[in-house]
Amino acid sequence: MPQNDEFLYNLRNANPIETVMGGYVNLTRRGRNYVCSCPFHSEKTPSCTIFTDTQSFYCFGCGAGGDVITFTMKIENLDFSEAVKLLAQRSGMEVPEYGNKDSGYAKRKTRIYEMNRIAANFFYTNLFKGSDKTGLQYFANRKLSPQTIKKYGLGYAPDSWNALTDHLRSKGYSDDEITDAWLAGSRNGRIFDMFRKRVMFPIIDLRGNIIGFGGRVLDDSQPKYLNTGKTPVFDKGSNLFSMNFAKNSNAKRLILCEGYMDVIAVNQAGFDNVVATLGTAITPDQARLISHYAEEVIVAYDSDGAGQKATQKAINHFADVGLRTRIIHMEGAKDPDEYIKKFGKDRFRMLLDGSNDANDFMLDKCEDGLDLSTDIGRVELLKRTSKVLAGIESPLEREVYISRTSKKCDIPVQVLKTHIDAMLKKNSSSAKKNEWRNIKAKTSYIRDDINPDAVSNKKQARAEETIISYLLKRPQEYEDVEKLAPVECFVTAFNKKVYRALLERMKNSDKFSLSLLSDEFSTEEMGRISGIAAKKREVAVTLDVVADCAEVLKSTRPAVNGELSNDELLELFRSKNK
Repeated sequence: MPQNDEFLYNLRNANPIETVMGGYVNLTRRGRNYVCSCPFHSEKTPSCTIFTDTQSFYCFGCGAGGDVITFTMKIENLDFSEAVKLLAQRSGMEVPEYGNKDSGYAKRKTRIYEMNRIAANFFYTNLFKGSDKTGLQYFANRKLSPQTIKKYGLGYAPDSWNALTDHLRSKGYSDDEITDAWLAGSRNGRIFDMFRKRVMFPIIDLRGNIIGFGGRVLDDSQPKYLNTGKTPVFDKGSNLFSMNFAKNSNAKRLILCEGYMDVIAVNQAGFDNVVATLGTAITPDQARLISHYAEEVIVAYDSDGAGQKATQKAINHFADVGLRTRIIHMEGAKDPDEYIKKFGKDRFRMLLDGSNDANDFMLDKCEDGLDLSTDIGRVELLKRTSKVLAGIESPLEREVYISRTSKKCDIPVQVLKTHIDAMLKKNSSSAKKNEWRNIKAKTSYIRDDINPDAVSNKKQARAEETIISYLLKRPQEYEDVEKLAPVECFVTAFNKKVYRALLERMKNSDKFSLSLLSDEFSTEEMGRISGIAAKKREVAVTLDVVADCAEVLKSTRPAVNGELSNDELLELFRSKNK
């Protein structure tokens, strides 16, 4: 076995997929396998399965799948070589030389990490040693200690168009690379520093890499906050500020704040389980990321109108990923930073422990703008609260809130309960209709971005997938399979590529695993390959069935019309074997 294949085989064995995935999601054993809510899309019913025998995973909801390397690539937003290095580090293995396998994209990311680290040091040094002490004075006024400033690597961008650019050039970085990192902008063929006259907040990922920056002006100029734009290493909708510290917290809950300074102030007060979004409302990706590290979220957004609206959006995203949500109500302060300064960290801890759950928050918001002394006000309150009550999944919790609401609205509890039950029945019926509508929409317009040839060659694609599934189950029989179905008989381009790669790896490796494909196929393609195996695990495919599939491929031209289901295809095989 070639050295690299040997290494990948050992790497997979040293990192069991159920152990690695268990560090990100809650797994439930089901027979010899595990199930979990998919970490790559929002769902309430677990549809992701981890197959321990093949050391692979597949989500029947969104199609994500692959091996432990694929999972690490997707969950950590890494390329193949970076994921391999991370898993090797996790298991104490040394990565062998891969020759020139590192992609240009990987080198591009590495260069950006380097430039960001240099830029962070530049800003930090300038904060203390630069001639302009405005930034240092700002942090002093916000009562940040030198230890906190150092912990977060805070800095100050000088009032200059080219100070950082010239510094990076002196380190050997080109203008294209500097703009690629979003540390400079370009105009009329000349580049200029993107961050100028701002206090700087480095944004650090879960592995300790500086992936971007947030910069705040100290005057009235706009924009007040400027965040790094999208780069190969940074996407503001997928990362969280201070998550690199919060992930190490022993607490089972995270505190979600609105801004960088709130997070830093709360952390300085002794709460390391605090994060913030990066200038945007919470996204589904960020909610899923939080769900990997906590069971409960306490939302500590500003008490103004914008903060309250953002809180309602956050509640919905956290409900989608199964997180309990609590809301703190700050009286006498507009944000956590101000609250801690005025009342101290012990009062803030009491505030956290006494926070209301999301249902209380949503029900209280129903009263906004209503005059409950009038019949019209009470009727409108009933309409609003009914929607909230019907959205509570736990029947026990729903009963408690129905009882509480009936007293507030002065209506018999049984009347309200009957009304809510009718809404639940209606909602369930609507959900089923929408599901059926979506199914019909998918069947009327079929598109396959991974294997587009399959749309007009359905029968051949199914035959090809049957052959591939057999080969994945019995790699030791690759010679027999290849004799029956030569690569040339495959019709669809993607399946042909997969089949050829499988045969090649099986010829050259004594111990085949999906990991041997991870460097050649994208994470989406690995998901499709895992799906082929997962969907046909319970189908009895024999070598005779493979032979029949090969005949289908050899004897028919690619079809434009006509569809043969899996059951029809198997029935065809059974009839031939009688």
